[in-house]
Amino acid sequence: MDDLHRKSPEEFRQSEKTPLLILLDNVRSLNNVGSVFRTSDAFLLHSIVLCGYTGTPPHRDIQKTALGATETVAWQYEADILEAMEKLKQDDWEIWAVEQASTSINLNNFQMTKGKKYALVFGNEVEGVQQAVIDRCAGCIEIPQQGMKHSLNISVSAGIVVWELWKQTQAVE
Repeated sequence: MDDLHRKSPEEFRQSEKTPLLILLDNVRSLNNVGSVFRTSDAFLLHSIVLCGYTGTPPHRDIQKTALGATETVAWQYEADILEAMEKLKQDDWEIWAVEQASTSINLNNFQMTKGKKYALVFGNEVEGVQQAVIDRCAGCIEIPQQGMKHSLNISVSAGIVVWELWKQTQAVE
């Protein structure tokens, strides 16, 4: 691990975090939850908020894909995503849904503002982000897709969006 320059859990907790937070709303697959924890660890995200019936650690299926990231990434559970969003807004988080909508901004065109904190909502694997949630977001970010399906697994979507936005945070520092 030393040769790989990996942080210890304590070093991770003390590190300056990327101003990104993920809200998972009604995500059914515990493997997807674990994968989002792993992505959040990889890019030093601020935290994860698990909402609705999204599973929470500790759970064998989350741990299987998180590979210990539930021990490094800060997380909390909020039963009601709308209440969680209100709390985040009071703490100056700008909230964006990752969803296909008529007014979505293409991920390639989304520009973060230096000094702002961004929360990203990922919804249910089948239904997506609830309309009531979208209505309370600053907007929607859409991943451009060229194929027939226009659908990605939530863990893949989270990885793509977090990577693109993490690159922006590195450019503005």
